[in-house]
Amino acid sequence: MHETDETIYLRFLDGRSDDDMRILLDRHRESLTLFLNGIVHNIDDAEELMLDAFAVAASGTSRFGGRSSFRTWLFGIGRKLALTHLRRRRLYPEIAEAQADEADVPNDLDLISEERSRTLYAAMSRLNEDYRQILYLLYFEEMSHEEAARVMGRNVRQTYNLAHRGRQALRETLERMGFEYAGY
Repeated sequence: MHETDETIYLRFLDGRSDDDMRILLDRHRESLTLFLNGIVHNIDDAEELMLDAFAVAASGTSRFGGRSSFRTWLFGIGRKLALTHLRRRRLYPEIAEAQADEADVPNDLDLISEERSRTLYAAMSRLNEDYRQILYLLYFEEMSHEEAARVMGRNVRQTYNLAHRGRQALRETLERMGFEYAGY
């Protein structure tokens, strides 16, 4: 039987198993990193922010209240960390530039192996941040509009509107890239 993330996380908080956070990390590492990369546009920063989000969850400093799924809550933590990261990078551009010079690992497109996924991901990267985030949460993470609203700090009606406008923008972007829009 497949244990829920919530059960595993609560067991971790109770201190009953050292492997619980590793299980959650294995389940959500890749998807959270891709989501964060869509915000910060740097895979190395996205990986660090993903680990930071798990560190916040492991520390228990941000309380999981059970009003949403663990994944929704974790993505919300990651999004807040990413936005803070972007604000700091704007405030201290010389530090961000020095860190970028130190990075010798190219942008890792190996995470997305199929050509169709790469094309879709490239098209989504051209969308504005809100459209990109809502489409990613709905289609790649298969979240409901309600869960996506919690992650993005929006109301449900706003997520429906963003998703509609995001799909229109994605269709136009794909068509400009020479591809037919398949109706995501």
